[in-house]
Amino acid sequence: MIIFRVLFSVLLVLACTAHAQAKTAWVDDQIYLPVRAGAGTQFRIIENAVPSGTPLEVLETTDTGYTRVRTPKGTEGWVSSQYLSDTPIAADLLRRANQELEQARNELNQVKEQLSTTTKERNQLESSEASLSDQSQELKEELQRIKSIAADSINLERRNRELLEENQKIRNDLEVLTAENERLEASKESDFMLLGAGLVLGGVVLALLIPMLKPTRKTDNWA
Repeated sequence: MIIFRVLFSVLLVLACTAHAQAKTAWVDDQIYLPVRAGAGTQFRIIENAVPSGTPLEVLETTDTGYTRVRTPKGTEGWVSSQYLSDTPIAADLLRRANQELEQARNELNQVKEQLSTTTKERNQLESSEASLSDQSQELKEELQRIKSIAADSINLERRNRELLEENQKIRNDLEVLTAENERLEASKESDFMLLGAGLVLGGVVLALLIPMLKPTRKTDNWA
């Protein structure tokens, strides 16, 4: 497909060249082409080094071997007709063909990118469709469950009442346990206080008894 486009572009260029050959000529495969003020080498050069492949507007042709032209810079002068060609040089044709080929490649890459983007979008749509299908199924199941609950509203009310009663019972038990815990804490503190007082009292008694239990020294009669 790309080769056909390149060939078509080359043929189109050739056709346009053939159509415009009466008005345009190209500098032939020469490195330099001087533009002179008159039709002959004796005239001074008014523009030098016109490169090959440069399109020149033909103003006048003669049998003397010179053609009056206008350069892309706007200079009007005479050039040797033998260095002019009615068609672009092969290098220009090749360059244009390469440009057309490069453009075709760029367009192909763009098409590939568009195809890749379209493929990704299609995959995303398919994924979204599958997700929506799953959500639809879940909604259907949820709706069925809600219908089932609505149909069993009497049992639901009874169950709600049972839960309230159970909750109240748990609260009552919690209050009883809290009061019992507070009582045990108070009893524990009282026991600790009594134990501490007993230990103190025992220490005092021991302090009084220990000196009494020590043996007394007998009076030395020899003294």
